[in-house]
Amino acid sequence: MSPRWRVWVIAALSAAVLIAAIYFPFLRRRVKKEQKPQPSEERVRQELTEPAEENAGNPSVKTTLFWAADENDSGLAPVTVELPLSNDPAMRARQVLNTLVAGPVDADLRTLPPDAVLLAFYLLPDGTGIADFSEALATSTPSGIQSEQLAVDSIARTLEANVPQVKRLKILIHGQEMETLAGHVDLTETFVVDTKAGASPSTAAPSAKPAAMTSANPPNQGATTAPPHK
Repeated sequence: MSPRWRVWVIAALSAAVLIAAIYFPFLRRRVKKEQKPQPSEERVRQELTEPAEENAGNPSVKTTLFWAADENDSGLAPVTVELPLSNDPAMRARQVLNTLVAGPVDADLRTLPPDAVLLAFYLLPDGTGIADFSEALATSTPSGIQSEQLAVDSIARTLEANVPQVKRLKILIHGQEMETLAGHVDLTETFVVDTKAGASPSTAAPSAKPAAMTSANPPNQGATTAPPHK
């Protein structure tokens, strides 16, 4: 090998070693990040439902949530879990609905899409609860009367079981009233939550006009515009 080629080979090897020395730490960090174990669905649900700092002292209570009874979405089944819930009804409603959105351990029994987010919850003096969800509730809920009704009923029955102050339910999508959830269930009216009188949660009741209200926003949520008057 001629001296000139020897110089080129040594230069190429030196450049390769230099590039490897620069890239290797980055590659090692990336591999460690990819190998980091992903949190289980149960852990994700725990993190989502951990109370805000101001509610950290709340005692754990038995909470009843309603998810699908089977994979065929034939109905709802109650599931009891222990959660640290606030005594404030609006905050309490947000906590149980966030847990409902997080879903059961068996993802096939979800009633609400996993990418849906509860943006805010308002409670009017007359007992009307206003749940404001992200657009994913409408866009990701399977279109069909059964799946849409199951989603609404799971919200209503979960509120009924845990927040007795909520008598009726109004669902908004990103602060706006929608005609339907995903093409079938009517969202222009309110749904009966207090079924002790024998009414089904899916029965519509006259809409209530927002008045002075208490509200609960999710952590790090900014100011929320009050829902429009009917």
